[in-house]
Amino acid sequence: MNNAPAGDRGVATERLLDELTIWTPREREGAFRAWLRGSLSLVHLHVLTILEAGPLTMGRLAEGLDVSVASATGIVDRMEDRKPVERRSDPDDRRVVVVHATKRGSRVFDALARERRARLGPILAQMTDDEVASFLIGLRAMRRIRAELARPAASTR
Repeated sequence: MNNAPAGDRGVATERLLDELTIWTPREREGAFRAWLRGSLSLVHLHVLTILEAGPLTMGRLAEGLDVSVASATGIVDRMEDRKPVERRSDPDDRRVVVVHATKRGSRVFDALARERRARLGPILAQMTDDEVASFLIGLRAMRRIRAELARPAASTR
């Protein structure tokens, strides 16, 4: 690919993007069904995603969700009933409420990863050894470059 004319690389890149982002209605339905298992809404999954980085005050969680503190409080109320999150008082300032993911909440993404692996395993099993090896090389290159792009730019002095 590196030696291919720019147009060929552009076409190949577009085709890769198409392949990596295609999602049939059946696949989307299956993913949403798995995500919503256990009475968690997409908003609840968003909360758990935000809390993966660590506990947050109710105000910071509301900012992350782009909702009012009152709305975040209602969301957390419903989530506490289902046990994926819990509220605790800040030990330094008991007026501050901090929202934590519980063990049950943390396991949600483990279950989703298992589901994803179960769906991808049979697909990969149908690929040739060369296809699997090439795909792995490409995905590792994408991960490496994504990590490089995510790093803050080195400061110039």
